Amino acid sequence: MTSTTEPLLVCDLTQSYSPRGGGGISTYLKEKRRYVQDCTDHRLLQIVPGPETKVVEDGRLIWCEIAAGGIENSPNYRFITKTGPVREVLEKYQPDIIESLCPWVLPWTAINHRRRHPGTALVAGYRTDFPEAQVYRVASKLMGEQLGRFWRWQSCCYGEITYREFDRVYVLGEDSIPTLSRMKVHDPDRLKLGVHGDIFHPGKADPGFREEMGLGHTKGPLLIYAGRIDYEKGADQLIAMFRKLPRELDAALVMLGDGKLTEELKVEAEGLPVAFPGFMTDRAGMARALASSDIYVSAMPSETFGISIIEAQACGLPVIGVDSGAMPSRVSPENGVLVPVGDIDAMAQAVLDIWPDKVEPMGREARDLIEREYSWDRTFDHLFTEIYPKALAAAEARVKRGPIGFRPVYKFFNGTA
Repeated sequence: MTSTTEPLLVCDLTQSYSPRGGGGISTYLKEKRRYVQDCTDHRLLQIVPGPETKVVEDGRLIWCEIAAGGIENSPNYRFITKTGPVREVLEKYQPDIIESLCPWVLPWTAINHRRRHPGTALVAGYRTDFPEAQVYRVASKLMGEQLGRFWRWQSCCYGEITYREFDRVYVLGEDSIPTLSRMKVHDPDRLKLGVHGDIFHPGKADPGFREEMGLGHTKGPLLIYAGRIDYEKGADQLIAMFRKLPRELDAALVMLGDGKLTEELKVEAEGLPVAFPGFMTDRAGMARALASSDIYVSAMPSETFGISIIEAQACGLPVIGVDSGAMPSRVSPENGVLVPVGDIDAMAQAVLDIWPDKVEPMGREARDLIEREYSWDRTFDHLFTEIYPKALAAAEARVKRGPIGFRPVYKFFNGTA
């Protein structure tokens, strides 16, 4: 029986990659390369979108970019629509395990590859609450509430016919379980993501950071957000919240990242002590930014994990967020404040409630949480010793069982992806 004690070729397959270091999946891919190289004998193939198709082999690490067009208003991301080159790469390398990290198009490329090579184990990471964040919110805004609910239901139907083809599905937090249950995905695995506690550390604070951001004239709390600056992340609500803060608080806000709302929010924030430095391309720079701030803020209502949240906590910051998604699992009254989704008044009041007396003790509690529970080595130890072996066992059982008949799926998915 194949197991993770034998050298394997593992493949990561995703649309959600940014070469500028943004996004939780980009961080995951980087940390997985380090783990495979330093801690295992496995090989790792990672397939992502890029400006042109290319494959770079570096020992046991294989990096593949597939030519893909850009996404309107998201200049750091691309989307693969022509999957022929992906199929060719999979045929060439024939991985033992394919881990699908996003819901659109590429999962079916993996599924159809497995139909040609039945021994391939398929693992899906449920990393985005796509029926809510990417379908319902967009559809309801464009077409109204009723059609928004209809398309959310349709996306759950899509999830059902997709994820039933995978040997294992994992979630990043308990909050995703009800959605997967609606997709008839039962008994998913749990995978906690990690953080480098030595890189993201309160000791990385730099007194010159505020001045560097052009905010040196402020003396109150320095708030910070890190992530895509778009509606899905609630970035617009953070600017609205900041306007609610009393002028005498003398607060400032740093919006780290980029996205389709960047220019619009810059206009809205004109005259306010708000900085938009763009993407922070290296982890050390991100750690410096977080550790040099006072409070991390996020209005994202459907976060499935939120790496930037635990990075902020590792730097000793309390978090003010929303009582939804993955936040309740790591933001407690001891290390932050959660408010109702969309309640910018309550979020502004939370800033006033914890500044200044509660910020430092909450930050210490946040750091203690990270030291107890979150590390990348723990993440990948669990993936390789628990989740992957289950998938390999399921794949072996499927091969022994043989064909069980044709499963009807929509023509678009049947061999065309």
